[in-house]
Amino acid sequence: MRIILCGFGVVGQSLVKLFESRAEDLYAKYGLKPRVVGVFDSKGSAMDSSGLELNKLIEVKKKFGTVKNYADTKNTMSGIDMLKNVEADVLIETTASNYKDAEPGMTHIITAMKKGMHVISVNKGPLALAFPSLMELATYNRVMFKFSGTVGGGTPILDYAKNSLSGERITSFAGILNGTTNYILTNMATGVSYEDALKDAQDKGYVEADEALDLDGLDAAAKLVILANWIMGMKVTMPDINCTGIRKVTTEDIKKAEKNNCAVKLIASCNKELIVAPKEIPNDDPLCVNGTLNAIAFTSEHSGTQTIIGRGAGGMETASSILRDLLDIRQEIART
Repeated sequence: MRIILCGFGVVGQSLVKLFESRAEDLYAKYGLKPRVVGVFDSKGSAMDSSGLELNKLIEVKKKFGTVKNYADTKNTMSGIDMLKNVEADVLIETTASNYKDAEPGMTHIITAMKKGMHVISVNKGPLALAFPSLMELATYNRVMFKFSGTVGGGTPILDYAKNSLSGERITSFAGILNGTTNYILTNMATGVSYEDALKDAQDKGYVEADEALDLDGLDAAAKLVILANWIMGMKVTMPDINCTGIRKVTTEDIKKAEKNNCAVKLIASCNKELIVAPKEIPNDDPLCVNGTLNAIAFTSEHSGTQTIIGRGAGGMETASSILRDLLDIRQEIART
């Protein structure tokens, strides 16, 4: 299976390491032989129709900070040109999420779909701003569009709701969808001030370069959009979310919650309305997880409420979700 990899940061590099370490196993078990024919980052690209050497790719990126030095002649072909001119079966989109106009990920995805390529995205921006139209475009071009890594990283939240609860009617859901804010609020519950808890999260590398994505609830809102569309069949985008972040949560709010045997958590919920906001959650509620964990509770008509808990981020965890999507595509192709 020929793959173009868009973006070569932590997730992209983790993915090629996964391809390399599991090459024999993937072929023996699933008949999958991933062949990365093109990679591009913000500074350049690398391309080989017979397949790039994955270990060499990682070494070059580490040494030069870009993949364009992969060959003797530096490759400055843009990502769009690569998508238009290099033959591939799947685009894997791993560039950073942008909630203003979703670029450059939006153009990468649209270009690939129009060319008849299947798409796997862990970039939430395009889905948050244009989920309904992207799904229509995929259907129109008869390609598969997979995005299980956009919510929950390696924890299969989307797959669980869609497959394990198939046949059930999910009536509502609520969850902690951002590990960074959960880490900050967990620290504040031990008596640490908001400012110190934020600094600690930044020092540990948990906070996005644009801190508003975490602190103002934008990341959680984007995931809520994806969940609402995929699981509830809604046709919503980011402007439909009523969103409040954690910047105004005080130590007094935390203490008040403690007196009620509760903890303050940033909760994304879908129950008629779509809301992201800090909320008191009882300490004995399965949803009340600490640290960087994510948790989401699905309430369905007959099965009651079921909660799934797991790590929400991490390079290798997200890479494993991409591999899961790739195997799904491989199986779908084999059926047709």
